[in-house]
Amino acid sequence: MYKQISSTQNSTIKHILQLQEKSRSRRKEGKFVLEGFRELTLALDGNYTIDTLFFYPEICSHESVETLLKNTTNTPDCIEISKEVYQKIAYRTSTEGILAIVNTKEHSLAHISFHNKKPLILVAEAPEKPGNIGALLRTADAANIDAVLIANPKTDMYNPNIVRSSVGCVFTTQVATGSTAEIISFLQEKEIEIYCAALTASENYHVQDFEKASAIVVGTEATGLSDEWLQNSTQNIIIPMQGKIDSMNVSVAAAIVIFEAKRQRDFK
Repeated sequence: MYKQISSTQNSTIKHILQLQEKSRSRRKEGKFVLEGFRELTLALDGNYTIDTLFFYPEICSHESVETLLKNTTNTPDCIEISKEVYQKIAYRTSTEGILAIVNTKEHSLAHISFHNKKPLILVAEAPEKPGNIGALLRTADAANIDAVLIANPKTDMYNPNIVRSSVGCVFTTQVATGSTAEIISFLQEKEIEIYCAALTASENYHVQDFEKASAIVVGTEATGLSDEWLQNSTQNIIIPMQGKIDSMNVSVAAAIVIFEAKRQRDFK
């Protein structure tokens, strides 16, 4: 028999809402809320641990819960919730009737390791929109690159909008955060070439040699990269624009360069 919660005023339900809404709570407790069967499966594959699992049995069956829990290394509490409670805490408009409180991971640069002798890395400086971060993570997963590094982050990596827009790809790629200075130092220590997307002193992206250990660095669409990056760049790169504007969405630009790097490495 599973525990049951039917009241939206239950303290556990209020706790879920706080974790969804407040970055401070997520950081303090080292926990976040994750929704969806696919996302939970990806998190478990990425060695995340579930603290408490909640499910609405009209949508998510007991059998589905048991199937998911076969992949867990611990035994989380499982709670059956009512329709009213589910509607209160469900963050997405379409979902599979299951969500969980999950333990976060440490995202320091010290936890990044490379199995590839010539890693390919994506660096994003101060991205502000969770949707863009999610899209960058999806690109990283699609290209199977070695790591994503976020310089001077404006939000934590477990913001519900990042998790949702990444469709769980926040769990499938190594992710670390740090200051711009820390990440530059990390890349230089690892002898990784730094290619900065910038308009000044730039060469076309497709003529670069990305077969070497490489970091593709992108900034915000509004302000671009800070001078610190440009001063430490191996080469500034540009995607030639053929229309009226001189830039594109940061996640689209990153995808273009990353897949050029993959083409050079994988399709010789």
